[in-house]
Parts: sequence; structure tokens; C-alpha cells
Amino acid sequence: MTPSTARIAFASFIGNAIEFYDFYIYGLAVAMVIGPVFFPGSDPAAQALNAYLTFGIAFLARPLGALLFGHFGDRIGRKTTLVASLLVMGVSTTLIGVLPGYGLIGWAAPALLCLLRFGQGIGLGGEWGGAALLAAEYAPAGKRGWFGMFPQLGPPVGFLFATGGFLLLSHFLDDAQFRAWGWRIPFLASAALVIVGLYVRLKLTETPVFLKALKDKAVRPEPFDPVRPELVEGTNGTQDRLVEGHACKFPLVELLSHHAASLLLGALAMVVCYALFYISTVFSLSYGTTTLGIPRPQFLGMLCVAVIFMAAATPLAAWAGDRYGRRPVLLVAGSAAFLSGFLLAPMLDSGSPWQITVFLSIELFLMGTTFAPMGALLPELFPTAMRYTGAGAAYNLGGILGASLAPYLAQQLVLHGGLTWVGGYVSAAATISVLAVFMMRETRDRELA
Repeated sequence: MTPSTARIAFASFIGNAIEFYDFYIYGLAVAMVIGPVFFPGSDPAAQALNAYLTFGIAFLARPLGALLFGHFGDRIGRKTTLVASLLVMGVSTTLIGVLPGYGLIGWAAPALLCLLRFGQGIGLGGEWGGAALLAAEYAPAGKRGWFGMFPQLGPPVGFLFATGGFLLLSHFLDDAQFRAWGWRIPFLASAALVIVGLYVRLKLTETPVFLKALKDKAVRPEPFDPVRPELVEGTNGTQDRLVEGHACKFPLVELLSHHAASLLLGALAMVVCYALFYISTVFSLSYGTTTLGIPRPQFLGMLCVAVIFMAAATPLAAWAGDRYGRRPVLLVAGSAAFLSGFLLAPMLDSGSPWQITVFLSIELFLMGTTFAPMGALLPELFPTAMRYTGAGAAYNLGGILGASLAPYLAQQLVLHGGLTWVGGYVSAAATISVLAVFMMRETRDRELA
């Protein structure tokens, strides 16, 4: 890479890593402490279910964030929108760290928690699409999958920092201290990380694909002259008269009118990624520490080992996507994910730390394999004028289907049918994604500009 492309790759990675760190610390806190702090007075199973419901709220908010930030990202540019999404996520996460529990303010505590969790979803909903576009629209010819890998590395690195932070706290604090105040430290640390991310993002320039679209009037920027709204700022600092020919005033309307099939297939292709990740992290952590009685520090250490396999799978799948195409990689990985559902019950319920670590590593490796090509595939499904809206909406609609209720449904399946049914849930999610990818056309050679 040249220094400029390396800076772009780093910027797309670092913001995504910070926002996913924020998102994952809440998921881990749900598995360990959110229920007792914000829903006391009920039995442990009810606490877990209530905590899982707050977990799902952010996934309902994420498509709204994708549409909100996508609208402005498609009209005024990627850079400004990415800075705003990072701020929304960082403020919401930091405020969770100072939010009083139920014992101090009663039902206002879970109500405010839901509101802040909604804010997290709005912020993350706008983040991924912009980060993926930043990488893809700067990528050299034939390297779009490889460049699209950098935002995809954000989730495993963010999760590694999240689990590492909680693991470190478990070595220095006892359970009482952790539940009283220790769990708040990772949330408060987000403020410092966001400052770093903002510094990097503010140094960016707009992507060449979007600037070309502005020049060609394929997208319509917001008018900056309130007196003469028909004039817009040109890329050379001058004012140009707006050409309405191919203007996309409302990207969402254009998206639903002409690209609904791509939106639906992209969302369904994402389902298996989410199911693999949240079943093998949030649900497994809760099940392992409560039902199986594995100490929390030990299980967090097992997850730290497993997420390394997810990070390792990401560049491998990205390279394969550039060489062989997105569809072949996703079809093979999705089929393997279908088979992995049959391993869940015997390996997770074995109680053996070694077998459980192997299972978690398999699931997260497959998650990385199904996730990495999405950094190129989803942007390739949509034209420039609605690419931010389309890629972000597809990514986050997949989250509603594959992740919003995944830990909750898994808990219900365990209570009413056992772990075998949870494995069936993973296999069903894989089937949905494989069918969606099978119905797509290959996008590897599609031009973005």
C-alpha cells in the first residue's frame, strides 16, 4: 500500500473496531451483570431474559441508523457521516457506564438503559456502511475484497479488547466489586477510544468514487447557499448549477423502488454471520458460566482464544473472495456453518473446557469466513447514489433477523427443548444465507464508479 491507502485502510478499521468494542462490551455485560443490576427481584432466568431483550433493542435501532446516516452519507459524503456515527456511539456507551442501577432510581434505570442501548444501535447502524464504503471506494482494481477486509477486522479486534478488558477486571476484582462498579470501567474507557477514532476520521478526505459522482451529478449534495439553493459547491471550491437528471434526492425511495431485491438478498446473506457470532459469544458465555459452572475468567479466556481464529479467517476469506469470487467463498462457508450446528450440543454440553474452546474456535472461524467478503459484496450490490444507504441497511436488517433475538431465542430453546434446538437454530440461519447467496449474481468484477 501507499501511505495514503494505508491511512484509509487504518481509518476504516479503527473506527469500526472502536464502535464494535462499544457494542460488544454491552453484550458481555448482558451475559454477566446487566440482569442483576437493572432487573433485580426476579429469578435468574427472568433476569437473563430481560437482559437479552435490552440486548435486542440495538438491533432494531441499527437499520434506522443505517437509513439516517446513509441518507446523509449518500448526499453530503462519507467522511462527515462517519464522524457523526462515532460520536453517537461513544456518547451512548459512556453514559451507560454512569447510569445508576435499579436500586437507586427504580424503573427509570432499565428505561434509560433501553434508550441508551437504542442510541448504540443508531450509531453502529451508521458506522459499518460508511467504513465499508471508505475501504471499497478507495480500493485499487482487483483488490476490493482485500481492502474491504479492514473494516471487517474491526469486530474481532473490538471483541478481543472487550473480552480482554473484562478478563483483566476479573483478575483484580471479586464478584461483589465487579457487580457494584467494576463492570462500568470498560464503558467509561470508550470515551478515550472515541477521541482517538475522531482524530483519525477527521484527517480523512472524501472518497474518489463519491467525488466523481458529485462531479457527474450522479448524487445530489445538500445546497450550501440558502439564497440560491439551485447552486451547489463544486469539487474545486466553486459553485455549480445543480443538474437534476440523475439526482437522488431521497436514496431510500430509490433503493426500495429499484433495488429492493438486492437489499433483501444482502440482508439474508448476513443472517448466518450474526447467528454464529452471538450464539458462540453472548449465549455460550451465559450458558457456560451459569449452567455449566465454568468460572467467568476461564470462559472469557476461552473466548479470547477463539476470536483469534475469527481474525485469522478474515484475510483468508477476503483474499479468496478476490481470487475466486464472493459467491463461492460464501457458499462453502455457509454450508460448513450448517454442519457446525450439529456440533453445538455435544461439544458445548460436554463441560470440557478443551472441547468448548475448539467448538467456539470453529464457530468464530466460520463467522470470519462468512463475514469478510461482505465488506466488498454489500457495497457492490448498490450504485453510488444509494450505496451508503443500501449497504448499511442490508447489513443491519440482517442483524435483526440473525442477532437481535438470537441469545433470547437460544435461552428459550434451551429451556423448552435443550441445546440440540440451539444447534438447529444455527443450521437454519446458515440455510437462509446459503439460499440468498445462491440467488445472487457474482459481483467481484462490478465497477463501483
